[in-house]
Amino acid sequence: MANRSRYAEIAEVLASEIADQPTGTRIASEHEIAARFKVSRAAARAAVQELEGRFLVRRVRGAGTFVNRRIDYVLSQRRAPSMHQTVREAGAELRTVVRDVRRIALTGEPAARLEREAGSEAHLLTRQSYINGLLNGWSQEWIPADLLTELNVAVHAVESLDTILRQMCGVAPVRAWCRVSSVLPDPEVAEGLETDHNRPVWLVESISRDATTGKAVMCSSTWSRQDSTRLIVELDGSVGP
Repeated sequence: MANRSRYAEIAEVLASEIADQPTGTRIASEHEIAARFKVSRAAARAAVQELEGRFLVRRVRGAGTFVNRRIDYVLSQRRAPSMHQTVREAGAELRTVVRDVRRIALTGEPAARLEREAGSEAHLLTRQSYINGLLNGWSQEWIPADLLTELNVAVHAVESLDTILRQMCGVAPVRAWCRVSSVLPDPEVAEGLETDHNRPVWLVESISRDATTGKAVMCSSTWSRQDSTRLIVELDGSVGP
């Protein structure tokens, strides 16, 4: 009980000290914390794990432990289905890194969601996203090739896919369908998120349609770390008689 109280006390002291520090600020190592508070390495580790469990810090492999702040990521039909805009509205900064972009033949769920025949072509874009410099998400996005003939050059010049669709395709994407779940990531996603495969992550599956024609213009699957975002779903549709 004494050990438990001690690490909890240390966690409270550290939480108070980092409260006003910006996201991404590196905190003391377990060795430094143990020396400062004259406790064992195990007690220092328990204090850091307590902060991690409260989403106040984030461990980054090979780099250390950093101040962390979750943002409220709002999913709503009233908002543009733009990751960049949603993160900006939450008061944070988003950066995306293209990991792969290829032209594929549609099959299964992507074909059904885009309402295209199986075998028709689409672009498959795979990206990592960073919020305030810390890794947040791993996404796969499908865009019909008959809507946009070339994506590779565009997505390396403009990070926002919503902007690309509006400017190059003349469409106004709106979120038409969305499903949110908490899942265990498969090995590829876990590696892309730099997290353990047995740690739950958010999965957001979405379909966007053109506001004018109603045609599906994009579908996506996005996995995000639960220590970086709190998902908020706003139901905007009217209820019929």
